[in-house]
Amino acid sequence: MGVVSIEDAMQRADDVGLDLMEVSPNTKPPVCRIVNFGKLKYEKKKKIQISKKKQHVIKVKEIRLRPKIGDHDFDTKVNNMGRKFLKEGFKLKVTIMFRGREISRLDLGEDLLNRVADALEDIAEPEGKTDLEGRRISVYFNAL
Repeated sequence: MGVVSIEDAMQRADDVGLDLMEVSPNTKPPVCRIVNFGKLKYEKKKKIQISKKKQHVIKVKEIRLRPKIGDHDFDTKVNNMGRKFLKEGFKLKVTIMFRGREISRLDLGEDLLNRVADALEDIAEPEGKTDLEGRRISVYFNAL
């Protein structure tokens, strides 16, 4: 339409029953467009919904163990829960919690994490190194 005064542009948008939207305010003269603003907002919202639908979110499940866990409890937690979580597509976080003076025996926690890695070696591999966070050691496992 070319260069038009603001009043004339607003009148033209009113005549058509649409909205006048400023596209580029920093240019000389500013660039405006006659659009259906409600439809524009709707299409933008739909585009955001579609992009969110295509995202793949990785969820993390956590198993907490103690250094002096019994063999049966260990087998139950690791084999039942750990394998189930990994088969469902979750990442698995294994955390060893220390209480009281147990923190002085970090080697027990490391041994337990090695036992977990050995028990899950056919379906998962440890991701990175073990992290010591306060009174906890944790490691992540990814399914193969």
